This record gives sequence, C-alpha cells and structure tokens, in this order.
Amino acid sequence: QVQLVESGGGLVQAGGSLRLSCAASGRAFSTYAMGWFRQAPGKEREFVAAISSISWSGVSTRYADSVKARFTISRDNAKNLVHLYMNSLKPEDTAVYYCTSGASHDIPVDNTWPYWGQGTQVTVSS
Repeated sequence: QVQLVESGGGLVQAGGSLRLSCAASGRAFSTYAMGWFRQAPGKEREFVAAISSISWSGVSTRYADSVKARFTISRDNAKNLVHLYMNSLKPEDTAVYYCTSGASHDIPVDNTWPYWGQGTQVTVSS
C-alpha cells in the first residue's frame, strides 16, 4: 500500500521560504514520478510541480507558471523523500499542499496521479 506523508507546512510571512517534504513508502520510490498539488479555499486543486524518476538521461521537472523561478522540486531516492522548496512566498500561495505519486517513471502527460497524501497547510501572511 502506497503511503505519502507530507510535512513542513506552516505560517510564513510574504517573501519568506518554506520547505515541504513528502515521505513515501509502499513501493519502489525511485521508479516513479512524484508531484505536488495545492488547493486553496474555494478553489479547485491545481498542479504545482513534478519530477520524473532519475534515468540514464537525467531527471525532468515541470512547474506551474505561477511558481516557476520561485519553487524547486527535488527528490532523495536514498531516503524516499521528495521536497518542495518554496521561496518568495506570496499570500496567493496559501493552500493545502498535497504530495502525489505517479503510475510510471515519467511525469504524466494527462496529469493523472493515482496516489495522494493527506496534505499540509501552508499559510502566507501579507
């Protein structure tokens, strides 16, 4: 059974930084793409960032336009962790952030992710 547990959320002032972490268990972590989504109050869940598994050609990442150049996704296959480094945070980044795990090593083109964590709250004050 795949389990994803997020941590690192909290309250931060605008312009500040946070690092979210996701601990994965239940299958070969290094084989699968990982991602982050978020859902703000009254809004639909939206894609934030994703990272493929590490292959001979390297690793690929993808970001939502709203977080490019501010957020960085990385993975630590030795520890079964994926991180989301969030810099220059804005009040509009306030949301529950969810960790996701994909069905293959590639970032899904259709943005379908079969496994989800419970989420961690990020609140950015102005």
